[in-house]
Amino acid sequence: MNVLVTGGAGYIGGHMVLALLDAGHKPVVFDNLSTGFRWSVPDGVPLVVGDVGDYELVLRTLQQHRIDAIAHFAAKLIVPESVSDPLGYYLNNTVKSRSLMAAAVAGGIRKFVFSSTAAVYGDTSDKPIDEDAPLGPLSPYGSSKQLTEVMLRDVAAAHDMRYVVLRYFNVAGADPLMRHGQSTANATHLIKVAVQTALGMRSHMEVFGTDYPTPDGTCIRDYIHVSDLIAAHMQALTHLDEGGESLVMNCGYGHGYSVSEVIETVRQVSGKSVDARIGPRRAGDPATIVADPSRIRSRLGWEPRHDDLATIVDHTLRWETMLRERNLRL
Repeated sequence: MNVLVTGGAGYIGGHMVLALLDAGHKPVVFDNLSTGFRWSVPDGVPLVVGDVGDYELVLRTLQQHRIDAIAHFAAKLIVPESVSDPLGYYLNNTVKSRSLMAAAVAGGIRKFVFSSTAAVYGDTSDKPIDEDAPLGPLSPYGSSKQLTEVMLRDVAAAHDMRYVVLRYFNVAGADPLMRHGQSTANATHLIKVAVQTALGMRSHMEVFGTDYPTPDGTCIRDYIHVSDLIAAHMQALTHLDEGGESLVMNCGYGHGYSVSEVIETVRQVSGKSVDARIGPRRAGDPATIVADPSRIRSRLGWEPRHDDLATIVDHTLRWETMLRERNLRL
């Protein structure tokens, strides 16, 4: 299968490229390199540098590479930034996704996998949340993804397209073979930030609020290893390729860890101190978000292999160490 991977030079999309290659498929990376890296694209994989909002370039790429399916990862994804720049997020995540879908329709694409987010749910209870829960995003980021889900649903209904929407919870970790990981210098992912602090790459880190209605007062999130997340994408593609119907599914483990628990795990795995300073809450942060993954387990037979916080931290730690050594050599 020839698969266009938007955002394929970035963190999650880059793992998708590796999984496609491992499975014998032919990925084509489409990325504007605003947060992705040219060096992360494996040798022999076509890289088209451009914007997903460029209808003509996307359509030409679909036709030239005889694309069979699209895996759409390209997006802005920092919640506080979306609060201060909502127009930028609606443009990048929603308006440009509309252009991508238009090119997909014109190019005869019938299979589409979309990278969505648990942020579409908003503030939830302390119980795992399923896909039928009411949507109520608390940030423009969540809203931009929700609107894209709606567009994809309507476009698919009108144009003989089938899709899988995967609502990510908190993605972390790195490829166990250390071929790829989160490489953006100023990434805001909690585990990456805590690991960088442990390695002395940051002087300290900030804990955004300790007065949430959780056991230790810090936010609780469902952390999923990036390799398990990508396994879900691969199974979603297989599902569509075999004629399966459109689906919306959560991608998480069904249990969460607090910010304080994550920091303590980083201390234990690294054997180093982590200077974590208490700060105010951030806008748009719910207290608890934990997935109910029953649907993806039953519909796709998804079985995670890395459901262990210490393993996720260890893989992140190994990747950050390798990345630092690589950057020092440059």
